[in-house]
Amino acid sequence: MKRLLQLLACSFFLQVSGQEKFTVYFDFDIDEANEVSGTNLEKWISDHKDFEVIKIYGYADSVGNALYNQDLSERRALYVYEMLKEGNIALDSVEEKGFGETEAFSVNRAKDRKAVLYFRQKPKTVLKKPEMSDFTKKVTEARKGEKIKLPDLHFLNNSGQVLPESRPILFELLAIMKNNPDLKIDIQGHICCMVKEQNEISKKRAVTVYEFLVRNGIDKNRLSYQSFGSSRPVYALPEKSEAEKVANRRVEIEILEN
Repeated sequence: MKRLLQLLACSFFLQVSGQEKFTVYFDFDIDEANEVSGTNLEKWISDHKDFEVIKIYGYADSVGNALYNQDLSERRALYVYEMLKEGNIALDSVEEKGFGETEAFSVNRAKDRKAVLYFRQKPKTVLKKPEMSDFTKKVTEARKGEKIKLPDLHFLNNSGQVLPESRPILFELLAIMKNNPDLKIDIQGHICCMVKEQNEISKKRAVTVYEFLVRNGIDKNRLSYQSFGSSRPVYALPEKSEAEKVANRRVEIEILEN
């Protein structure tokens, strides 16, 4: 009875929130979709260009070590994420997570080797002319060669994934680009705290901004991107305070033409 109530509650939540779900299955100890699910995922991507993915949850069966299964579930979620990204599915606010074997309840263990993506119809975006914020004013009045930091743009730790609360600045930049068709920019990523960068984080963050603009209709010829790691800090390393770290950890745009 308790299990039935949980399922009904889950169904109610999905209906109310407008979310649907799609499941991708994997073979034993594999982090790439099996042949049937791989084909189905490609078709799903082709048929859902006007949808956005909210969550990608990875799972594993209960065979083997729990720590290994946790890693395997995360790799399965990442596999689906990369396939969706390659297919230009909207992932701007996606939550990607692995649950290991914690929900391995199926009698048929093959049903536990999966990743589930939750999705919904992409809301129609009506771009209104924004009020002249400090950032908009700086960009529209900037001269060629001037560099401007994207304010309040934050990412998951060691990731190129934008936090949901940072989406407004991306849409503000998008509106600026749409309202100023001659504007061309170079997107530049920077990090703080470490002399030698790991995992190309500054590049991933610059690419995230670039891909967001392209995905929303900005011509690639108006955009470029590059990364500098910690080679161009605002404050010398090592930083003396958290404020200095925040200043160094940034994405800037350089005005190429306006």
